[in-house]
Amino acid sequence: MRNKETVKGHIVILLTNIIFGINTPIAKDALNVVGPYILSTLRFAVCALLFWLVSLFFRLPKVEKRDIPLLCVASLFGIVFNLFLFILGLSKTTPTNASIIVSMTPIFTMIMAAIFLKEPLTFKKIIGVVCGLTGALILIFTKQSSLTLKPENNILGIVFCIICSVSYALYLTLFAPVVKRNHPVNVMKWMFLTSTIAILPFTYKHIIGFDYSLITTKTCLEIGYVVIMATFLNYLFIPMAQNRLRPTTLSMYNYVQPIMTTIISVITLMDTLTIYKIIAALLIFSGVYIVTKSKSRQQVLEQQSKERL
Repeated sequence: MRNKETVKGHIVILLTNIIFGINTPIAKDALNVVGPYILSTLRFAVCALLFWLVSLFFRLPKVEKRDIPLLCVASLFGIVFNLFLFILGLSKTTPTNASIIVSMTPIFTMIMAAIFLKEPLTFKKIIGVVCGLTGALILIFTKQSSLTLKPENNILGIVFCIICSVSYALYLTLFAPVVKRNHPVNVMKWMFLTSTIAILPFTYKHIIGFDYSLITTKTCLEIGYVVIMATFLNYLFIPMAQNRLRPTTLSMYNYVQPIMTTIISVITLMDTLTIYKIIAALLIFSGVYIVTKSKSRQQVLEQQSKERL
């Protein structure tokens, strides 16, 4: 029975990362029409509506009153600064660059855990961080081959993607207890509702002033994929995988995203694959692998306990 559950976990997390990987070039194409403000607002508002509808049709445990303010704050790091800044960054850089940078999230999570949870900074972890940051710097400072991408926009886009990864790392580190003690649907309905309210003051002018006649059937389908597949369904899938697999196993599947994104982007001529991107990706992937294979605080304490015995 346990093996079946583990297999389900592997299937779910693989599917999740494939959906995320496909999402990046699809979102990039949609951004050419609607822009980051409208796409993000639609993403947040529709998902808030869907999660609240799901909560009405299923009997779920109630959220404790003390947890609601925490979930509202968590939404700023887990959704607003994470998803919105990713879309904003993607609008200014290439799909491949964005996906490679976002794959650094485990490295940033380790750094945040060292700062806030006093996780040990081992030699392996330091090497992993250096590898990952070196890869990011290569992406920032090498000349891009895209004729439509301005160098200053590319740098700004990558910086936005870095900040979005740091924000999500803070969310994973600081708000894990409140997320774990509540049902995933309850967590998401409050977080997406708060995110929608938080983003509207910055996006309503774009929503009101946009010419909606520019949206074609193709753009509608792309927006639908971003909202339904890459956000609503994936945010339901992720907890299912978390309950069945170890965090280190989950993080290994992150490599699927940039691979899928790169393949689709190159085939559709949205991006080109250069030697610099390959080197940067290898450095970041190596850094993530080293970090995730390093010992956690609990493992270090267990080892020290065994040595005393």
